[in-house]
Amino acid sequence: MLSLSFTPLVPWPVLVGFGVLAVILAVVAVLARGRTALLRAVALGLVIAALANPSLVREDRDPVKDVAAIVVDRSGSQSLGDRPAMTDAVKAELERRFGALTNIEPRFIEVGDAQGGEGDDGTKLFTALTQALADVPPERIAGVVMLTDGVVHDIPASLEALGLKAPLHVLVTGRPDERDRQIKMLEAPRFGIVGRDVTLRGEVMERGGTGTATVTVRRDGEEIDRQSIATGVPFSLTTHIEHGGPNVVEIEVEPLPGELTTVNNRAVLPIEGIREKLRVLLVSGEPHQGERTWRNLLKSDASVDLVHFTILRPPEKQDGTPISELSLIAFPTRELFVQKIKDFDLIIFDRYANQSVLPSAYFDNIARYVREGGALLIAAGPEFAGPASLARTRLASILPGDPSMKVVEQPFKATLTETGHRHPVTRALPGSEANPPAWGDWLRIVSAQTRPGVQPILSGANGLPLLALSREEKGRVALMLSDQAWLWARGYQQGGPYLDLLRRLAHWLMKEPALEEEALRAQTTGRGREVRVERQTMAEEAGPVTITGPTGKERSLDLSKAETGLFTATFEAEGLGLHTIRSGNLVAFVSVGPANPRELADVFSDTDRLKGVADGSGGTVRRVAAAGGGIEVPRLQITRGGRLGGADWIGFRPSDSATIRGVEVYPLGIGLWALVALAAAVLAMWLVEGRRGRTA
Repeated sequence: MLSLSFTPLVPWPVLVGFGVLAVILAVVAVLARGRTALLRAVALGLVIAALANPSLVREDRDPVKDVAAIVVDRSGSQSLGDRPAMTDAVKAELERRFGALTNIEPRFIEVGDAQGGEGDDGTKLFTALTQALADVPPERIAGVVMLTDGVVHDIPASLEALGLKAPLHVLVTGRPDERDRQIKMLEAPRFGIVGRDVTLRGEVMERGGTGTATVTVRRDGEEIDRQSIATGVPFSLTTHIEHGGPNVVEIEVEPLPGELTTVNNRAVLPIEGIREKLRVLLVSGEPHQGERTWRNLLKSDASVDLVHFTILRPPEKQDGTPISELSLIAFPTRELFVQKIKDFDLIIFDRYANQSVLPSAYFDNIARYVREGGALLIAAGPEFAGPASLARTRLASILPGDPSMKVVEQPFKATLTETGHRHPVTRALPGSEANPPAWGDWLRIVSAQTRPGVQPILSGANGLPLLALSREEKGRVALMLSDQAWLWARGYQQGGPYLDLLRRLAHWLMKEPALEEEALRAQTTGRGREVRVERQTMAEEAGPVTITGPTGKERSLDLSKAETGLFTATFEAEGLGLHTIRSGNLVAFVSVGPANPRELADVFSDTDRLKGVADGSGGTVRRVAAAGGGIEVPRLQITRGGRLGGADWIGFRPSDSATIRGVEVYPLGIGLWALVALAAAVLAMWLVEGRRGRTA
């Protein structure tokens, strides 16, 4: 390839100045001397041309291929219906057809949700496009093809705004007659007071539906309501907050026949149950060293509203004490154990002996209170082994153990039983890892035998049960067969973890979810899409759990033992959205990424969103779904002008780019022939002007 180039011997401004001066002199000479002065102009022109130093440049060039970018959308909405198969088929056909275009290099760009990120940015096709073509000069880009469902969230005003001047062709997957139904939550409280109702508001939206739908409501995996509602109209539901911690409310709408996806047919709302105040009734039978330990423990918790009574003297005691010296506050037995007993979350009897303060009917009320969901803790002392023991009242039917009328007075270390190593109340109790346990001795224990089916979690002297727990219908009961916990609180023999033990015990009784014997939990770890699963169990082994992803795909996950009674595992979530983990009757939910991702907010394929930017670039937008159920991929064609797409073809604009292998330069203004030309011009000027002078 030949071309003319200039390399001036003087700076360009000087050369331009010489040229202007030469033109002026030539014009003056022509006006003064007539046409004979043209030879002077030619001579001056040759001088200026020599100063410009012209050269002929010969280049050896190799043509290079233009680049066509094919952006393949693999976002969440592209996984719905038959779009994955359609996308794969179109991509394979494009690969085959680009193989026949020898002067175009196809570059396939796979794009997931937010380019693999974990946020709620949606589908970022144009961001991925500019990053993938950063190493390609804009003039070498012959065209862009986007294979997508049209649900794109970073559409620019034009391709030129991205620095691209190529045509954009959009091949849209999906079908125009898609139908779908989804549930949208309008009002979903994050917190609720335990024991009260909360109101949820939502709306069922559909396209191609029936106008009515059945909505099912579940709480913690158990169905609590089912009703038929009108679609497109807001509805309200109420649910009861049963316990503290997450109350998982699941609202599911029945699917449509042939629905695009059922992923958005369900909304899962973890409502954190908050106790307005934990009301605890502490009844001390007599003043003793450990009484203040219980009082201080409960009063130190700001969430606990403590009501404490100490029975200083039984009502039948007659010792002549003046009335004026007796307490002015009578023990309100009827108010506490009849009228307001259900207001308490926990009742504690601390070294209480049956001294006729409470009638038998009141013990019936306490037993009924427990069976209906209440909690009872007996902190026993020597009185529990005597005739006034609570085990000799109507509470006997709900107590975990029965005393043998014997008190053992000897130092011993509280020891975790095999069951205690697994139970969340005592598992990994600080100091329990040593043998013997690294805590101080207790000095007294009430001999007792636990009921069939009840396994103590702590044992004491001679292997006697020290702490036993049981469930009574909806309620819970704990029996501590020693009044020596205060020794740990006082630091006797370096004390022990009394705060951990007593707080866990109290919260287990009040149904704290974290202390359930059988529990399944799942949460994201903060490292990408990694999810951690915990299975808490009293069994020796935990079987695999079943994970159901946002698309409905199931897989099994084996758990490994982290510590006694606790099994864990991690897995990589298959995508953004809600994952359900099941182990037997237990169920847990974990949401990876946003609760309502943009990808599922509008799942219908769309040919209008990208039409503006495609038309502005000269490209086209079309569906690839054929009427008969197959696909239609347009022909690929190179075009140098005019239209860039037709009914069955899409065009790419070539750039004729090339790489230079070598360059040869031939100077024109320097050399013998240039000197001859200049001398000839001067000689011609001298001869012509000399002849004219002689003629004159």
